[in-house]
Amino acid sequence: MNIHEYQGKEILKSYGVAIQEGIVADTPEGAVEAAKQLNAQTGTKFFVIKAQIHAGGRGKGGGVKLAKSIDDVKDVAGRILGMNLVTHQTGPVGKIVHKVLVAQDVYYPGPNPTKEFYISVLLDRSKGDNVIMYSTEGGMDIEDVAAKTPELIYKEHVSSSVGLQPFQARRIAFKLGLEGEAFKGMTRFVTALYKAYENTDSSMFEINPVLKTSDDKIIAVDAKVNIDDNALYRHPDYEAMRDLNEEDALETESRKYNLNYIHLEGNVGCMVNGAGLAMATMDMIKLSGGEPANFLDVGGTANAQTVEAGFRIILEDPKVKAILVNIFGGIVRCDRVAQGIVDAYRNIGEIKIPIIVRLQGTNAIEARKIIDDSGLKVYPATLLSEAAALVSQVLN
Repeated sequence: MNIHEYQGKEILKSYGVAIQEGIVADTPEGAVEAAKQLNAQTGTKFFVIKAQIHAGGRGKGGGVKLAKSIDDVKDVAGRILGMNLVTHQTGPVGKIVHKVLVAQDVYYPGPNPTKEFYISVLLDRSKGDNVIMYSTEGGMDIEDVAAKTPELIYKEHVSSSVGLQPFQARRIAFKLGLEGEAFKGMTRFVTALYKAYENTDSSMFEINPVLKTSDDKIIAVDAKVNIDDNALYRHPDYEAMRDLNEEDALETESRKYNLNYIHLEGNVGCMVNGAGLAMATMDMIKLSGGEPANFLDVGGTANAQTVEAGFRIILEDPKVKAILVNIFGGIVRCDRVAQGIVDAYRNIGEIKIPIIVRLQGTNAIEARKIIDDSGLKVYPATLLSEAAALVSQVLN
């Protein structure tokens, strides 16, 4: 589950991570009040207005602007709120900005130059441990840094059994070229950041940039956080942070029925039981000349209700030109799935796009008879090659 920058910063602050202070607003007038409050709290004279969407590259897309006075805040916030912000992560469709973060200016003059760093904590699946990735090249697209100057990206692997050790935090600060108060601040920052990552059951904490201010403080200027959905039952307060405006409506709907659904951009909807079979089915769709419109795993205990819910969700996508149902009857019986398909078809009403059904495994013969006797416009298949040929046929 992704959360907004301001929410990520709230979590970081609760674990002792120093942050760029800010207040969220959803109207230009609210942004002005936030700026006044921020001025009273921090003394800042300049204000950074940041669009709050679940995507990076906001600055390049025009979603981050500087207001040089409280009087400017209303105009700047008004131009960002409601805009369709397009970045390299949103794709060409973009996202509507519903909230802005009014943040303090942290690039104030002082005795030393400012410096931006990149730090993230995530799981290294190949090693089965967490890894802290960091670089002196903060504030830039880390993908570009990795491609052009990979030697500037460092990794500190952290054993899941013993956790982050003090010498590792010091090593990170040393490799970033820090000394004195900035060195001490970075070791504290890294230690608190790792604690926040672990205790929140997150799959990623990315801070870009981490800023060394002109008076050698170390603070998080941004925060990109992804919390593991499977652990949300332990964190109802984080579950409440979910912003449905930022999530795919069909994926949100699928969670009500405990369906594993991911919306894609293709033209063939697929309904499968088992993640491995679903991936193979998507490959088969592409080999047949189509493009998968979704990943949908109805699970090993699929019944008439989940099958109907799956159909309804797939049919909500106007790009879908055909549906392929590929079920292996191991735990679930094929005849039950077949009856669910027939019931769903009749409950939904006329379905104008072709449906291809392949049912193999327990009671597959009985399932085929149910489909054949239904009188519905359903294309039955026994072999995977038959299903592939039918997908190609109905698309052409």
